Amino acid sequence: MPRASLLLQYLWPWGRRGLIAQFAQRDVSARYRGSVGGLAWAFVTPLIMLAVYTFVFQNVFRARWPNGGGGELDFAVRLYAGLIVFNSVAEYLNRAPRLVLEQPNLVKRVVFPLEILSWSALASALFHLGVAAIVLVLAAGWQSGLSFTWIALPLVWCAMIPFLLGMGWFLAALGVYVKDLGQAVGLVVAFLQFLSPVFYPVEALPERWRPFLMANPLTFIIEQTRDVALNHAWPHWSGLLLYVLLGTLFAALGALFFQRARQGFADVL
Repeated sequence: MPRASLLLQYLWPWGRRGLIAQFAQRDVSARYRGSVGGLAWAFVTPLIMLAVYTFVFQNVFRARWPNGGGGELDFAVRLYAGLIVFNSVAEYLNRAPRLVLEQPNLVKRVVFPLEILSWSALASALFHLGVAAIVLVLAAGWQSGLSFTWIALPLVWCAMIPFLLGMGWFLAALGVYVKDLGQAVGLVVAFLQFLSPVFYPVEALPERWRPFLMANPLTFIIEQTRDVALNHAWPHWSGLLLYVLLGTLFAALGALFFQRARQGFADVL
């Protein structure tokens, strides 16, 4: 298959959208299968998270966000905005090394487009991000009123898709050959939470450290999420465009790596 056609198949699998949706729906359903609340937990969990953050940081720590609005919910909502983005990315990255390992029958017995496993896992993570966004918007509206900029939130988060797909394909392919990769990724993700502006804004760091924080791909998305959701500001459009272009390049490299590595999957599994 020509390389350009292969990349298009990976990066724009429109013809397989039904299969991707089916796998994503299965992932979401499996998480809540057997629970009394069922899918309602997808909404209740972030709501409880926000309530806990509000109580702890407002009434116990009495924390204030640097240059924030200073309202009762300000610190908790700004923390929550960063945390829902990070948690969605962390969920996807932690699962990525096991995507192929969890489906050995698809590798050995049938001709299956394994590349869509990353798409479906990402769709599942973005579904939970979307549910958490409802709580974020409600809290932001309660705190500072309605804002037209909220309609740009999906654009900010969609900008992550190419980069995350590239990471998913790299990790899924390597995970077949390196069985300890899942543990290593979990450790890196745990450190990444404190190396991302989740609990603090970029401005809170000394000037000399800010370039290192800005090199983290999550920094831009988290900061843009707070601007759009809480500061009533439109996204940095040129920054988003550059992010998408670089992410697409990274996704293309990940796709090529996955395509080459998949030739040995059946032998290893």
